Amino acid sequence: MLVDSSKSVPLSNNLMVDKSKIGELVAQLRMAVPQEVRRAEEMLSRKDDIMSSAVSEAHQARQQLEQDFRTRLNEHELGRKAEEILREAEATARRMIDQAEREAENRRNQADAYALRTLRDLERELTSATGSVRKGIDALAGATLAASPSPSIPSPNDFAPSDERETADYGRFR
Repeated sequence: MLVDSSKSVPLSNNLMVDKSKIGELVAQLRMAVPQEVRRAEEMLSRKDDIMSSAVSEAHQARQQLEQDFRTRLNEHELGRKAEEILREAEATARRMIDQAEREAENRRNQADAYALRTLRDLERELTSATGSVRKGIDALAGATLAASPSPSIPSPNDFAPSDERETADYGRFR
């Protein structure tokens, strides 16, 4: 762990953190973000495949029922019976299509909910990591200023955020 491997700053409770190790942690975070986004995209693409498959099956069933109707009509020439079969086939096809659309919508909603949860979890992790980095920066800046009264040490303003976004983040994580 980064804290365990860091060296203590004499006469304080502060630690000196290895810059390369912090860089590695930031690189790991950068790699983790695209993986979570890819997982969410995969879930969204699967819901479209499931929906397409269900609708395709319903259409195929309808076509098969219509073909069965035509075959029976030609073989038996029972007009009234054929109309009844056709109505039943159309009703069955409508029910299957309606059910497939409901299932597809349900799966789409579940996929959207999963993607939202995943992105919110990721946001929390990133916020936590950013807060930890900010605290480390603040601790190092404070330790550096407190440890040496030399005029060559930078002023607190040298450690201040450089743009508006950093300024907003700096205030939020303090």
